[in-house]
Amino acid sequence: MYRTQFIVPRTAALVLAVAVLTGPGFAGTPAASPDAQSLNDLLTRTASQTSVFLDQFSDVKCTEQVRQEKLGKDNKVELKEDSTFDYLVILTNTGGELNLSESRIPVREAKRDRKNTSMLLSNGFATLFLVFHPYYAEAFKFTLAGQEVIDGRSLAKISFEHVPGMKSPAALALRGKEYPLELTGMAWVDPRTGSIAKMEAGIANTLQDVGLKTLNSEIDFAPMPFTDSKEVYWFPTQARVEVETPRQHWRNLHQFTAYKKFSVSTEEKVIQK
Repeated sequence: MYRTQFIVPRTAALVLAVAVLTGPGFAGTPAASPDAQSLNDLLTRTASQTSVFLDQFSDVKCTEQVRQEKLGKDNKVELKEDSTFDYLVILTNTGGELNLSESRIPVREAKRDRKNTSMLLSNGFATLFLVFHPYYAEAFKFTLAGQEVIDGRSLAKISFEHVPGMKSPAALALRGKEYPLELTGMAWVDPRTGSIAKMEAGIANTLQDVGLKTLNSEIDFAPMPFTDSKEVYWFPTQARVEVETPRQHWRNLHQFTAYKKFSVSTEEKVIQK
């Protein structure tokens, strides 16, 4: 099982569980009307594209730049730290089960605050597209929310809302217990291909009783062409995360650049004695 970590210092540990990507297929929405059929068709394309995206995402590496900000009154930045990592996601298939793991190798680590101020650690938000993956799609209610033109492209808007009691790709780990996050949000999707261009997700006020006031995130995706391939890949370019507790407020920005394909090869040599 893969768990991306999202840690609120001294308050709680939020774990975005990408988990083992196996299980029942995407059932979609029963087609009771033309609108329902249109939504079902779009969700089917998006689920298929999301599965393809996972394979593509595990074939590349990139540079991840992270800015962590501690906010004070009037959202004024009190402290900021910048780090850079070599980033890649590894997808393996062992015994018929798909496993996703995230690797970060520090290139430039942030200089730590001498006052030891708590900063937010947020990893894995670029993988929130798993809301549409066949493993998780059945745990969400989807609704068509019209269209919007972004950068000259007409995109379909799909709202999503987690169904209580169903599995979730995100959970709050607190004092040895895990609480599934009731994610709600919006996705902007290419209606022809099912590629996700943008996502926004939050938890409204569902976890105030355990000290989490708000959690909001926004992820941008963009086409990344490669010179050796006619296929265009859609990968995350930015992930913005903002978290607030009754006493503290943080905002992080992840930027993903310089995507490159990579391959692993091995060679065996027999040494003659």
